Amino acid sequence: MNIEGSVALVTGGNRGIGRHFVQHLLERGATKVYAAARNPQSIDAPGAIPLALDITDPDSVARVAAVATDLTLLVNNAGVSTGTDLVTGDLATIRTEFETNFFGPLAMIRAFAPILARNGGGGILNVNSRLSWLSVAGANAYSASKAASWSMTNGIRLELAGQGTQVTGLYLSATETDMMAGWDIPKNDPADVVTAALDGLEAGAREVLADQDTIDAKAALAA
Repeated sequence: MNIEGSVALVTGGNRGIGRHFVQHLLERGATKVYAAARNPQSIDAPGAIPLALDITDPDSVARVAAVATDLTLLVNNAGVSTGTDLVTGDLATIRTEFETNFFGPLAMIRAFAPILARNGGGGILNVNSRLSWLSVAGANAYSASKAASWSMTNGIRLELAGQGTQVTGLYLSATETDMMAGWDIPKNDPADVVTAALDGLEAGAREVLADQDTIDAKAALAA
């Protein structure tokens, strides 16, 4: 899809990768970019339209859908990682990861799919993870939720093909964001990740693998 002239909404648009998405979309000629976050006062990207949104709250999702009726591109970026394992971790915390990383993006898709259809089809970009394909002790709840999001991304691609909606999944390894601040490991530059994602979106890619570690992880599935 063409970013120039599009109307986009970025969840978690106040910081990290989300803020970069907002900035890059505007730089690439998006007509309007809604930046959504629980606290809209925290959104400071010049030119963005702040929206209050909690993707785990159906009423909040419905309110945003009633405002952004001109949308042509949904970027499901908001997510959470709590450092929780599946067997020993707190079950309520595991549910929080699934509510934020799977059910929240799905709620946004369900709310905006009819809007995208009315506006010509448009596109959806889901921000997933290399951990969609890997299990890592200390983050297994996150891995499970992102594996579910990978499957969901593939499923909605089939379901929305008939209305002409392009569905792209973004997969990345550790990236320099607040979520990864406590990890002393090599990290992607978020600007590079967003550039790759938007290049892939414009090229019609079904999946964007943002770095070599992620490319290797996807290839290893065949083994």
